[in-house]
This record gives sequence, C-alpha cells and structure tokens, in this order.
Amino acid sequence: MTSKEIRELSPAEINTKLRETREQLLQLRLRKNTGQVEKPHLLRAYRKDIARLETILKQKKTTKAA
Repeated sequence: MTSKEIRELSPAEINTKLRETREQLLQLRLRKNTGQVEKPHLLRAYRKDIARLETILKQKKTTKAA
C-alpha cells in the first residue's frame, strides 16, 4: 500500500487496515517459525506497511487537533 492510498482513507479505515496488517504479520511470523513460509519478503513489506499506517494516522490526528 502506498502513502498516497493511505492518505485517502479515513482514520477509522486506517485503524482497520492496521489491525488487519498486524494480524497478517503475526500469522506469517508463526508460519516462519514452523518453516512454512513461501514468501519471506512479505515480513519486511508488512512491517513497512504498519509503519506507514501508523505515521499517517498520527499525522491526521495532530492536524485534526490543531
């Protein structure tokens, strides 16, 4: 997900996406521990997506409060 796409979402939608991405990352980590990961590059991609979502959500909250 790109930053531009995330900025178009509402804060509630960002929270939903954040929860979904965290769940996907958790499932992928569990599969990695059992040796069943086919696409290990997704671990890094999910972490970056989570960081983007959290950053943009925080920016939206600070601009809304100001």
